Amino acid sequence: MSVMPAESMDGANNSVVSEFVLLELSTSWEMKILLFFFFFSFYVGIMLGNFFIVFTVIFDSYLHSPMYFLLANLSLIDLGLSSTTVPRMITDIFSEHKVISFPGCMIQIFFIHVMGGTEMVLLIAMAYDRYTAICKPLHYLTVMNHKTCICFVAIAWVIGVIHAVSQFVFVVNLPFCGPNKVDGFYCDIPKVAILACTDTSWLVYVVIANSGLISMGTFFLLIISYIFILVTVRHHSSAGLSKAFSTLSAHVTVVFLFFVPCFFVYVWQVPMLSLDKFLLILVFLVTPLLNPAIYTLRNKDMKLAMKRLAKKIVRTRKIR
Repeated sequence: MSVMPAESMDGANNSVVSEFVLLELSTSWEMKILLFFFFFSFYVGIMLGNFFIVFTVIFDSYLHSPMYFLLANLSLIDLGLSSTTVPRMITDIFSEHKVISFPGCMIQIFFIHVMGGTEMVLLIAMAYDRYTAICKPLHYLTVMNHKTCICFVAIAWVIGVIHAVSQFVFVVNLPFCGPNKVDGFYCDIPKVAILACTDTSWLVYVVIANSGLISMGTFFLLIISYIFILVTVRHHSSAGLSKAFSTLSAHVTVVFLFFVPCFFVYVWQVPMLSLDKFLLILVFLVTPLLNPAIYTLRNKDMKLAMKRLAKKIVRTRKIR
């Protein structure tokens, strides 16, 4: 364990942890190779898929609408959320010493919660966008104007930062004097706080009150809003109900994949290694990859935009 000597205010000698040791994914060389290709291929897919959505929305004028503006921002957040943990996991697979510095660990915790909190609020904004488009189509462009969309995104980032800071200030000031082995593959508040040289049971309640409640509150708010949309559309026409259900099913899939792991990590904290692996893969690898897949493969506008983009690239090559 790496420690730095320090001296407390009363003059007594103390020690401060300067780095944390992360859990090893596997000791088998064959499994390490398999995990490397799995994580690497998923991360490349996340980068390409989400960057493609952002690029397409920016350069295709037909996609300059509130829905795709919010979708492009969701892709950027997914890129950030995945990049907080996955690149380090990939490099740590073959590393003999899976060590992360104290500042690096704190930075990882901070940005995980910034990105996570921002995505929660942005999903609410996307649900409101779909509610307005489906239930109030005549007022859609008036309500969801460019200024409103920018405000939604700005508010999402502000809430995300506040959500992260309100927990981060407690963790960064905790005394760490050993042990320094994190029971996980990345740094997060529940995993790091238990290593502190003081009673941190109170911090569990802070995490539940902050991350737990905001996660579950947002989840149930989104589900209720989707149900309300379906009920509203049902009173108008069965054809509209089918279209609305098709549109919202993609949103519901993303919501479940994002919030169910949050429930186990921040509300019902189960210290099971197998479950921890599953949650890590789901939150940082599967969900960010599913977002571009769901919104492109199931979306007619995105498919047409992809065709237009391909034609532009072909024309550019012919001119050259």
